[in-house]
Amino acid sequence: MASILIGVLAAVIGALFCFRGVVAMRVVIAIWGAFVGFTVGAGLVAAFTGDGYLSTALGWIVGVVGAVLFAFLAYLFYVVGVILAMASIGFAIGTALIAALGVTWSWVVVLVGVIAGVLLAVAAIKLNLPSILLVVLSAVGGSTAIVGGLMLIVRTISLDDFSRANVTATMGHGWWWYVIYLVLIIAGVLAQVKVLDREKSLQQQW
Repeated sequence: MASILIGVLAAVIGALFCFRGVVAMRVVIAIWGAFVGFTVGAGLVAAFTGDGYLSTALGWIVGVVGAVLFAFLAYLFYVVGVILAMASIGFAIGTALIAALGVTWSWVVVLVGVIAGVLLAVAAIKLNLPSILLVVLSAVGGSTAIVGGLMLIVRTISLDDFSRANVTATMGHGWWWYVIYLVLIIAGVLAQVKVLDREKSLQQQW
Protein backbone atom coordinates (compact mmCIF):
# COMPACT_ATOMS: atom_id res chain seq x y z
CA MET A 1 0.00 0.00 0.00
CA ALA A 2 2.82 2.42 0.87
CA SER A 3 4.50 1.69 -2.47
CA ILE A 4 1.33 2.57 -4.39
CA LEU A 5 0.77 5.76 -2.36
CA ILE A 6 4.33 6.97 -2.90
CA GLY A 7 4.10 5.93 -6.54
CA VAL A 8 0.98 8.06 -7.09
CA LEU A 9 2.53 11.03 -5.28
CA ALA A 10 5.76 10.70 -7.26
CA ALA A 11 3.90 10.48 -10.57
CA VAL A 12 1.60 13.45 -9.88
CA ILE A 13 4.25 15.75 -8.42
CA GLY A 14 6.74 14.61 -11.06
CA ALA A 15 4.24 15.54 -13.79
CA LEU A 16 3.77 18.99 -12.26
CA PHE A 17 7.54 19.48 -12.11
CA CYS A 18 8.07 18.07 -15.61
CA PHE A 19 5.45 20.18 -17.38
CA ARG A 20 5.40 23.34 -15.22
CA GLY A 21 8.73 23.28 -13.33
CA VAL A 22 10.08 26.72 -14.24
CA VAL A 23 6.86 28.32 -15.47
CA ALA A 24 5.26 28.37 -12.01
CA MET A 25 8.55 27.98 -10.19
CA ARG A 26 7.72 29.24 -6.72
CA VAL A 27 4.64 27.11 -6.14
CA VAL A 28 5.93 24.07 -8.02
CA ILE A 29 9.26 24.02 -6.20
CA ALA A 30 7.44 24.32 -2.86
CA ILE A 31 5.39 21.23 -3.77
CA TRP A 32 8.50 19.45 -5.06
CA GLY A 33 10.28 20.44 -1.84
CA ALA A 34 7.47 18.87 0.18
CA PHE A 35 7.87 15.62 -1.74
CA VAL A 36 11.66 15.66 -1.29
CA GLY A 37 11.28 16.44 2.42
CA PHE A 38 8.82 13.60 2.89
CA THR A 39 10.99 11.01 1.14
CA VAL A 40 14.17 12.19 2.88
CA GLY A 41 12.54 12.20 6.33
CA ALA A 42 10.98 8.77 5.90
CA GLY A 43 14.19 7.44 4.37
CA LEU A 44 16.30 8.62 7.29
CA VAL A 45 14.02 6.85 9.75
CA ALA A 46 14.23 3.63 7.73
CA ALA A 47 18.04 3.91 7.53
CA PHE A 48 18.54 4.52 11.24
CA THR A 49 15.98 2.06 12.58
CA GLY A 50 16.49 -0.70 10.03
CA ASP A 51 12.72 -0.93 9.49
CA GLY A 52 11.11 -0.93 6.06
CA TYR A 53 10.39 2.35 4.30
CA LEU A 54 7.22 3.88 5.79
CA SER A 55 6.58 0.66 7.73
CA THR A 56 6.31 2.49 11.08
CA ALA A 57 4.35 5.45 12.43
CA LEU A 58 7.63 7.25 13.14
CA GLY A 59 8.56 7.09 9.47
CA TRP A 60 5.28 8.73 8.47
CA ILE A 61 5.54 11.40 11.17
CA VAL A 62 9.10 12.39 10.30
CA GLY A 63 8.19 12.29 6.61
CA VAL A 64 5.28 14.69 7.09
CA VAL A 65 7.38 17.02 9.26
CA GLY A 66 10.12 17.00 6.60
CA ALA A 67 7.55 17.75 3.89
CA VAL A 68 6.13 20.76 5.75
CA LEU A 69 9.57 22.12 6.61
CA PHE A 70 11.03 21.75 3.11
CA ALA A 71 7.92 23.19 1.44
CA PHE A 72 7.90 26.18 3.80
CA LEU A 73 11.59 26.96 3.24
CA ALA A 74 11.38 26.40 -0.53
CA TYR A 75 8.42 28.78 -0.84
CA LEU A 76 9.87 31.58 1.28
CA PHE A 77 13.52 31.58 0.26
CA TYR A 78 14.67 31.61 -3.37
CA VAL A 79 18.14 30.18 -2.67
CA VAL A 80 16.75 27.34 -0.54
CA GLY A 81 14.15 26.51 -3.19
CA VAL A 82 16.69 26.40 -6.01
CA ILE A 83 19.15 24.35 -3.96
CA LEU A 84 16.47 21.82 -3.00
CA ALA A 85 15.24 21.52 -6.57
CA MET A 86 18.65 21.35 -8.23
CA ALA A 87 20.15 19.01 -5.64
CA SER A 88 17.26 16.56 -5.99
CA ILE A 89 17.34 16.80 -9.81
CA GLY A 90 21.10 16.27 -9.84
CA PHE A 91 20.75 13.24 -7.59
CA ALA A 92 18.01 11.80 -9.80
CA ILE A 93 20.01 12.37 -12.99
CA GLY A 94 23.21 10.98 -11.48
CA THR A 95 21.62 7.80 -10.17
CA ALA A 96 19.56 7.31 -13.35
CA LEU A 97 22.67 7.51 -15.53
CA ILE A 98 24.54 5.04 -13.36
CA ALA A 99 21.54 2.69 -13.43
CA ALA A 100 21.34 3.01 -17.22
CA LEU A 101 24.98 1.93 -17.43
CA GLY A 102 24.06 -1.24 -15.55
CA VAL A 103 26.05 -0.47 -12.41
CA THR A 104 24.83 -2.54 -9.47
CA TRP A 105 22.99 -0.52 -6.84
CA SER A 106 25.49 0.27 -4.10
CA TRP A 107 27.14 3.12 -2.29
CA VAL A 108 28.77 4.07 -5.61
CA VAL A 109 25.37 4.89 -7.13
CA VAL A 110 24.39 6.97 -4.12
CA LEU A 111 27.75 8.75 -4.08
CA VAL A 112 27.49 9.68 -7.75
CA GLY A 113 23.97 10.97 -7.16
CA VAL A 114 25.06 13.10 -4.19
CA ILE A 115 28.01 14.57 -6.10
CA ALA A 116 25.81 15.38 -9.10
CA GLY A 117 23.24 16.99 -6.81
CA VAL A 118 25.80 19.17 -5.03
CA LEU A 119 27.44 20.29 -8.30
CA LEU A 120 24.13 21.18 -9.91
CA ALA A 121 22.91 23.08 -6.85
CA VAL A 122 26.14 25.11 -6.68
CA ALA A 123 26.04 25.81 -10.43
CA ALA A 124 22.43 27.00 -10.27
CA ILE A 125 23.27 29.57 -7.59
CA LYS A 126 26.74 30.67 -8.64
CA LEU A 127 26.32 30.71 -12.42
CA ASN A 128 22.70 31.91 -12.56
CA LEU A 129 21.77 29.23 -15.06
CA PRO A 130 19.45 30.39 -17.87
CA SER A 131 15.78 29.49 -17.62
CA ILE A 132 15.85 27.28 -20.71
CA LEU A 133 18.49 25.03 -19.14
CA LEU A 134 16.42 24.76 -15.99
CA VAL A 135 13.42 23.85 -18.14
CA VAL A 136 15.38 20.87 -19.43
CA LEU A 137 16.59 19.93 -15.95
CA SER A 138 13.12 20.14 -14.40
CA ALA A 139 11.73 18.05 -17.26
CA VAL A 140 14.41 15.41 -16.63
CA GLY A 141 13.86 15.44 -12.86
CA GLY A 142 10.09 15.32 -13.22
CA SER A 143 10.27 12.50 -15.75
CA THR A 144 12.46 10.50 -13.40
CA ALA A 145 9.87 10.88 -10.64
CA ILE A 146 7.02 9.93 -12.98
CA VAL A 147 8.72 6.78 -14.23
CA GLY A 148 9.72 5.77 -10.70
CA GLY A 149 6.16 6.38 -9.54
CA LEU A 150 4.67 4.33 -12.36
CA MET A 151 7.06 1.46 -11.61
CA LEU A 152 5.86 1.51 -8.00
CA ILE A 153 2.19 1.67 -8.99
CA VAL A 154 2.39 -1.34 -11.32
CA ARG A 155 4.58 -3.13 -8.76
CA THR A 156 7.53 -3.51 -11.11
CA ILE A 157 9.58 -2.41 -8.10
CA SER A 158 8.81 -1.81 -4.42
CA LEU A 159 10.09 0.82 -2.02
CA ASP A 160 12.52 -1.65 -0.49
CA ASP A 161 14.05 -2.30 -3.93
CA PHE A 162 15.68 1.13 -3.90
CA SER A 163 18.23 -0.16 -1.41
CA ARG A 164 18.90 -3.40 -3.28
CA ALA A 165 20.95 -4.44 -6.27
CA ASN A 166 17.96 -5.70 -8.27
CA VAL A 167 16.50 -2.24 -8.90
CA THR A 168 19.06 -1.48 -11.63
CA ALA A 169 18.63 -4.95 -13.08
CA THR A 170 14.86 -4.45 -13.23
CA MET A 171 15.24 -1.17 -15.09
CA GLY A 172 17.82 -2.66 -17.44
CA HIS A 173 15.49 -5.44 -18.55
CA GLY A 174 12.54 -3.07 -19.00
CA TRP A 175 13.78 -1.05 -21.99
CA TRP A 176 10.32 0.44 -22.47
CA TRP A 177 10.79 2.46 -19.27
CA TYR A 178 13.62 4.34 -20.95
CA VAL A 179 11.36 5.03 -23.96
CA ILE A 180 8.67 6.44 -21.67
CA TYR A 181 11.36 8.43 -19.86
CA LEU A 182 12.64 10.07 -23.08
CA VAL A 183 9.14 10.81 -24.37
CA LEU A 184 8.23 12.51 -21.08
CA ILE A 185 11.40 14.64 -21.14
CA ILE A 186 10.70 15.87 -24.67
CA ALA A 187 7.02 16.54 -23.90
CA GLY A 188 7.94 18.37 -20.68
CA VAL A 189 10.47 20.63 -22.40
CA LEU A 190 8.05 21.49 -25.21
CA ALA A 191 5.19 22.20 -22.79
CA GLN A 192 7.30 24.56 -20.66
CA VAL A 193 8.99 26.38 -23.55
CA LYS A 194 5.60 27.30 -25.04
CA VAL A 195 4.60 29.33 -21.99
CA LEU A 196 8.00 30.38 -20.63
CA ASP A 197 8.60 34.10 -20.18
CA ARG A 198 12.10 34.18 -21.62
CA GLU A 199 12.67 37.83 -20.74
CA LYS A 200 12.57 37.12 -17.03
CA SER A 201 15.57 35.98 -15.07
CA LEU A 202 15.35 32.80 -13.03
CA GLN A 203 14.80 34.76 -9.82
CA GLN A 204 12.11 36.92 -11.43
CA GLN A 205 10.42 33.77 -12.70
CA TRP A 206 10.42 32.48 -9.12
